[in-house]
Amino acid sequence: MSFQKLDALGHKLEALEHALSILGADEATHMAVGGGDKRAEAMANLAAMYHAQATAPEIADWIAKARSENLDTDQKLAVDEFERSYINATCLPTEFVERRTAASMRSEQLWRDLRAKGDWDSFLPALEGVVALAREEAQLRAAALNLAPYDAMMDQYDPGNRVTEIDPIFADLKTFLKDFVPEALAVQEERLAKRPRKQLNAPYPIEKQRELGLAAMRAVGFDFTHGSLAVSHHPFCGGVPTDVRMTTRYRTDEFLSSLMGVLHETGHALYEQGLPKEWSHWPLGKARGMGMHESQSLFVEMQLSRSPEFWEFLLPLVRQHLGGDAIPGWEIADVLNEVNHVERGYIRVDADEVTYPLHVILRYELEQELITGKLEASQIPEAWDAKMTEYLGISTINDPKDGPMQDVHWPGGAFGYFPSYTLGAMIAAQQWAAMEKAVPDARDQMRQGEFGAINQWRSDNIWQAGSRYSTPNLITRATGEPLNADFFKAHLKRRYGRA
Repeated sequence: MSFQKLDALGHKLEALEHALSILGADEATHMAVGGGDKRAEAMANLAAMYHAQATAPEIADWIAKARSENLDTDQKLAVDEFERSYINATCLPTEFVERRTAASMRSEQLWRDLRAKGDWDSFLPALEGVVALAREEAQLRAAALNLAPYDAMMDQYDPGNRVTEIDPIFADLKTFLKDFVPEALAVQEERLAKRPRKQLNAPYPIEKQRELGLAAMRAVGFDFTHGSLAVSHHPFCGGVPTDVRMTTRYRTDEFLSSLMGVLHETGHALYEQGLPKEWSHWPLGKARGMGMHESQSLFVEMQLSRSPEFWEFLLPLVRQHLGGDAIPGWEIADVLNEVNHVERGYIRVDADEVTYPLHVILRYELEQELITGKLEASQIPEAWDAKMTEYLGISTINDPKDGPMQDVHWPGGAFGYFPSYTLGAMIAAQQWAAMEKAVPDARDQMRQGEFGAINQWRSDNIWQAGSRYSTPNLITRATGEPLNADFFKAHLKRRYGRA
């Protein structure tokens, strides 16, 4: 049977995906500096092997013949996803995949070294090479998918994302936030006049912070028999569902940024660990795009972990792991003053949920121009600064380290990914509203450190679906209506606006 051939292919591709994912996670966390060239060569070869197997000409015949076989519903849906994956894969020649993988690996390694120095000039040639390859990729994907180039890039991260639909959503959100950021800052100023921020009793030893992070991960449901936590330059969740590799980074002068980063990545990890295991070797068993993935991380970080109920549970854990005098005299309100502090800042991953979407919209707008050729890599610092100044009122023109060099995405060749972050925030707010209807005492359960019912709702409605449905259909099935940004706006107004 042709479907059995597709099934066997899925097992082979899953094994190669596994190797590439674990090698990539190790490269970012444990690899010795001198191992870079050979690691890039190894991963380039593995990527080429994967691509050659995933694009074999006979697969098209297997897909066509499988459609006439006696398949169950899941198998039919699996064939659809095999076809979608095949079309996306066959539009890129194997030699191109080798070139792109090697260039992005070397660029990423160079970025790790030069970002700390803010050495934009030395990094620029590598980035120009990656941008050139991204434009080449966009044209290849656009021709195969009959899409505009940037749409074709987004489609690989979030099937169905289109500029024509996202532009008005982001334009509306940008308009809302330009007015709402000053309001949130004013409300915060009034609150802090009555209850000033309290001092942190630093330093916080990294090992104690690590133990606190592990305790928080365990509490919200992370399965340590299928995952681990390490340190990297840029927090990420990688690996594979049976061996999730999570990372964070630490500062000894405060502990909240690392803890919130851990909780964010745990949201990603829970999605991966919750995917349907029986379909793990089919495209149908994968997560449904990065917008949905971000919704799961932001559900944990924003909807859960920045709420007063969550901190009623977590505050004793903080004192237990960091010491009784870690936050002397702090109450829940003092913690909320910190974790929900709004500030016009430079760093996307450290941004609060009010200003964060503006960081994303800035990148979304710039990378569209990079892909179309309207903007060159050498012009990024000036263009970045202009938008930062307009949207957030701060300048990065003399600080590439905390400006256009801060993210790993462009050095790694991931163009079209950024919009998923803010779409994910909208989806998370909508999911929270739907979950609370199904689990009315969810907040009381959080106070007790009980997350089982909350996670079960997400498993039933999101995780176990895998890629069974398109992102829009999955949102509608889970929440009862299509994506509606008003849920996100209402969430921000409740938490940060005037009562």
